[in-house]
Amino acid sequence: MRMDSYKQVVEKAELALIKGEYNFCIKYLYPIIESYPPSSKEGVNLRTLIITALSGINKKEEAKNFCKELLKSSDYKVRENARYLMEIIDSPEIKKPENWNITIESNPLKKTSLSSLKPNNQKKKEKKFIDTSNIPTGQTKPFQKGFIFIISLLLLLLIPLLSGCVKVEDTLDISEIDSINNNFEIESKYIKKFPWQIRFEQKIKEIFPDGEISKGELDFSFKNKNLSMETAQETLFKIQRIAGEILGESTDLKIDSIENNFFFLKKYNFKIDFDLQNLLYVEDLELTLNIINPNKVRVKDIENSNVEVSKNFIKWQLIPGELNSLEFSFWNWNKLLLGFLIILLLIFIAYFLRFYRYQIGSNFPELPSN
Repeated sequence: MRMDSYKQVVEKAELALIKGEYNFCIKYLYPIIESYPPSSKEGVNLRTLIITALSGINKKEEAKNFCKELLKSSDYKVRENARYLMEIIDSPEIKKPENWNITIESNPLKKTSLSSLKPNNQKKKEKKFIDTSNIPTGQTKPFQKGFIFIISLLLLLLIPLLSGCVKVEDTLDISEIDSINNNFEIESKYIKKFPWQIRFEQKIKEIFPDGEISKGELDFSFKNKNLSMETAQETLFKIQRIAGEILGESTDLKIDSIENNFFFLKKYNFKIDFDLQNLLYVEDLELTLNIINPNKVRVKDIENSNVEVSKNFIKWQLIPGELNSLEFSFWNWNKLLLGFLIILLLIFIAYFLRFYRYQIGSNFPELPSN
């Protein structure tokens, strides 16, 4: 089926749901839904529509079967929404109070004579307008089945929009090459934390028991200080692996570094590749990697709109669903050689002062040699 036909199917099914034609929606979607597996975005949308229709006619078991299909999806957001749908379907029905309906007792008509049925012209002339303010309009009809479910579903779909923006920021301070600091922060910008955030925090505590951990109602952070270059890279690898496991998506991080010695100076070249292509449907993450360098930094692809450079500071905005790459370099003093030369210079100055002092003498009177 072509994509334009799929759009027509969705529009027709949504229109049937709005009209309350749940049976028509189910019969219409059943022959089509097998053509779209739960792993595809189209399959998820069609199954959500049919779950809504089945719940509208109180076929909870069939609706739960479709929810179980969505629970097997590799997309974390789809699985979370399926769990919420299962909770709504399993929730007990609220009984409707009897006083919500207005009932009108109809009294039997009294027998009247034929003469009483004759039109009274005099009364018609006197009463020009009919007062209907006190005439009941009939029994108040309750909402159709599934109306509450549709409203709950709409509210459920709004929850990720209201509470879905999660800011993840990692700051790598390499201003001291031999003593690197790493500061990781994660913050939910709205309402509350996601369940995966809580699991991520617990995992971080287990993996980094010596880190400085701070936890709030909406935020979480931990710091690692005085790390070597190898340990700092391993820390980033662990964070990436934990996040991939929690989100249920595979990610890949590669860091290549080259060090060139030029007598008093060293040049450091870094290339970072962060593969987030499997996070295509994770649109609620704001990922940022900050890098503080010892000196002025040079970024290879400076025209990249996702990278901001200010002297020795790099702000790199990572994009889910893409392969993110960054190449940068900077110069730094060769401290070991520089320290050795300073010590050598001090020894030379001390020797020169001692030799010069010996040449000018002490100006004390000398004893005769005989």
